[in-house]
Amino acid sequence: MDFSLTEEQEMLRILARDFLAKECPKAKVREMDKDGKGYDPQLWRAMAELGWIGLIFPEEYGGMAGSFMDLVVLMEEMGRNILPGPFFSTIALCALPLFEYGSSEQKTKFLPQIARGEAIWTFALAESSGRYKASEVKLRAVSEETNYVLHGCKLFVADAHVADYILVAGRTGKGKRTEDGITLFIVDAREPNVKMEAIPTIGGDRQFKVSFDRVAVPKDNILGKIGNGWDVVDFILQRAAVLKCAEICGACQAVLDMTSSYAKERIQFDRPIGSFQAIQHKLAGMLIDVEAVQYLLYQAAWGISVGSPSPWQISAAKAKANEAYQRICIEAIAAHGAIGYTMDHDIGLYYRRVKAAEFAAGDTDLHREVIAIELGLS
Repeated sequence: MDFSLTEEQEMLRILARDFLAKECPKAKVREMDKDGKGYDPQLWRAMAELGWIGLIFPEEYGGMAGSFMDLVVLMEEMGRNILPGPFFSTIALCALPLFEYGSSEQKTKFLPQIARGEAIWTFALAESSGRYKASEVKLRAVSEETNYVLHGCKLFVADAHVADYILVAGRTGKGKRTEDGITLFIVDAREPNVKMEAIPTIGGDRQFKVSFDRVAVPKDNILGKIGNGWDVVDFILQRAAVLKCAEICGACQAVLDMTSSYAKERIQFDRPIGSFQAIQHKLAGMLIDVEAVQYLLYQAAWGISVGSPSPWQISAAKAKANEAYQRICIEAIAAHGAIGYTMDHDIGLYYRRVKAAEFAAGDTDLHREVIAIELGLS
């Protein structure tokens, strides 16, 4: 395993860091927190022009033919800058499975739109329990002539209010396993029988309850095979977990950097606070966490990039990232003292996103369950 970045990936990292620092400073992040859309359409178009949205699509679909590792590098920089917007929901949750499982007609129709920044997508999976389990998929999908008709509701659908399309997991039948009989549908988010209701969260992320009241979906808009949709869901959750890890890793590094700089500059008792052992130990612990998250992230991403994804490595990375992000932010706030507890300080922007990042693509408990299964304990 070689985790070193290529020259092109290093250039992508530098370009992304410089661009986001200029075009999306923390003032812009705060502005988007208060904005109803939650993102800047002009910035979204600029990202499309840079090729970021179509980064891993082949050129025939308007992309740049990048690799999964390229996307990991880009997501790290987005996390470092806590970029607001629907990139994760569009790319990680929808574009990747569309490229992998879509028919040639679906890819020709939808991928160029995504690459040009003309279509925003999101994924609707969780229901009343909020869990990512096949047994919890209850939304009904009934075949009627050339359509399937959807009836039910989904919770915690990210960025649904700005989405053009929603990838929806519905139940078309039953089988021996709870995973059997699940099908994924591409739904036009503007359908009149698709209703949305905002779910306020402490992280300020845009989450919605989406109701489907006899929504007709053409059978041509089924992603993958009828009844085998859970295979696609597994694919989505694995890739999304790794990409959310990359976002978390970038955020953790940013918090460590700003805390280290503060410890060197802040003078108390006629010396920098970084010279005190208590602060040194906090920063040392933060660095250990960052390095651990990055190693587990790159190990999991490498497996995906070579076509051998490891469920336990992916879950180990996400579980570690979830816990490390919270711990790093808490230690950083403590190291900053009173100023760290104010909403005016940038650390607060990272800390309020901790829970949202944990639940995205599976919380810590879910990923520990995956690891236990891989150990043969369940």
